[in-house]
Amino acid sequence: MTWSDSLVKLATFEVEGHQQRLGEIMQRLAKAEMRLAVLHAEGEAEAERARDDVSSGWYHIGYADGLRARKAAVQADIDLIRIEERGARDALSQAFEEQKKYEQVAESLRLAAVKETNRRETAELDEVGMRAARRR
Repeated sequence: MTWSDSLVKLATFEVEGHQQRLGEIMQRLAKAEMRLAVLHAEGEAEAERARDDVSSGWYHIGYADGLRARKAAVQADIDLIRIEERGARDALSQAFEEQKKYEQVAESLRLAAVKETNRRETAELDEVGMRAARRR
């Protein structure tokens, strides 16, 4: 394995790590959004219950305040996760760029080696041809 292959392998490993991190962030975001949706549904169900039962209407005011605070906390979590997601996407994009650079370097080295091999083969064939021409 050449040094360029090692760089490509390391860059690929880094990209995979960033992809895994982004996947974990997306899972956390989906869970937080699900918690927010559940809170909305619970709030609607409690509001319906408060409309149907006058005595629970008094308790609904406190419940609504608590619900608002829980929704705000979950929304703050969602906002933080989205910021983290943007950072992870940027890091992944940079890792892809680095990987592409290393792949291009490795490819140019491979092509240069093939070109050098072809040049040497051509030189050897020319020399064999010149020797054959001298013998005649």
